[in-house]
Amino acid sequence: QVLLMESGGGSVQTGGSLRLSCVASGNTAGRVAMGWFRQAPRNGREAVASIYSSGGTTYYADSVKGRFTISQGNPGNTLYLQMNSLKPEDTAMYYCAASIEVYGPWYLTDSYNYWGQGTQVTVSS
Repeated sequence: QVLLMESGGGSVQTGGSLRLSCVASGNTAGRVAMGWFRQAPRNGREAVASIYSSGGTTYYADSVKGRFTISQGNPGNTLYLQMNSLKPEDTAMYYCAASIEVYGPWYLTDSYNYWGQGTQVTVSS
């Protein structure tokens, strides 16, 4: 069993920055990737960024490229999302996700089998 706990959400104005953190506990052996997803009201859950354990390859949604950076702590049980130049359309609940011995495209929710409870990010204009 793996538990994921997010923190770092909050309210900022347009152009501001936030850093989200996610701590993974439990048996993370066999971890394939960890990622961030977000869900705004009335929208589906969308992929934001992902980082693969093998090689550290990262992927980003087009909407956040150049503004968000995903990274892992050392030894790797902490996941971060640095969010800069925030926009009102970034407002959403942000979820941390882990893929443990599950393989699939980074942008699909089905590729992850553990999820955190979410942390709210609100960007005002």
